[in-house]
Amino acid sequence: MEAIVSSNKTKPYKTHIFNAQMYLARVGVERKVVDYQRSQRIYSQGDPASDVLYIQEGGVKLSVVNPFGKEAVVAILGPGDFLGEGSLAFQSVRIRTATAITHTTLLVIEKNEMVRALHAEHEFSDRFISYMLSRNIRTEDALIDQLFNSSEKRLARALLLLTRYGSQGEPLKWLPKVSQEMLAEMIGTTRTRVNFFMAKFKKLGFIGFDGGLHINPSLLSVILHE
Repeated sequence: MEAIVSSNKTKPYKTHIFNAQMYLARVGVERKVVDYQRSQRIYSQGDPASDVLYIQEGGVKLSVVNPFGKEAVVAILGPGDFLGEGSLAFQSVRIRTATAITHTTLLVIEKNEMVRALHAEHEFSDRFISYMLSRNIRTEDALIDQLFNSSEKRLARALLLLTRYGSQGEPLKWLPKVSQEMLAEMIGTTRTRVNFFMAKFKKLGFIGFDGGLHINPSLLSVILHE
């Protein structure tokens, strides 16, 4: 699951880790494995909501398009995250578009099979509910971040989240290729501002570009700074 960094200047807290991949294999839930290449569309806004997906490897961008054609990135998900779970809440169509941001491997679970597993496997159900509660907290944090923090702090938080900082285990050393345009959409600012702050972070030693984008955990100081 994607890590959460609190936006109220408290320490980041750890998300509930839910390794559904191993559990689904153990209890025999029917599923299939599908690979997607970078920039490949997984599903589109308005498509039938017929299954739930679990990210085994890679990363997924969730975006929405308003009636005027403007796209906004609402989340970046990584290994251990579910997507398409709205189908379990009687959503008949997808309300977001999901796109792979790097080579991505997904477990695809048909909606009725997921419902069956949630009813029959109580441990799985408990863990899934805990996961969804953590996702709700993450969504609330992102909204607070958007409303009250500067674009510089929002960018720092987004970069740390992409490394899965604060989750159990070691953070990612190198980020998947994420464009400045995508970062700008994620935090609600312009590419020019993102470029300015990325240059600033590099000068301060918070990030580096040696062989890919490297994030130093000291970037957290940007969020905690008054």
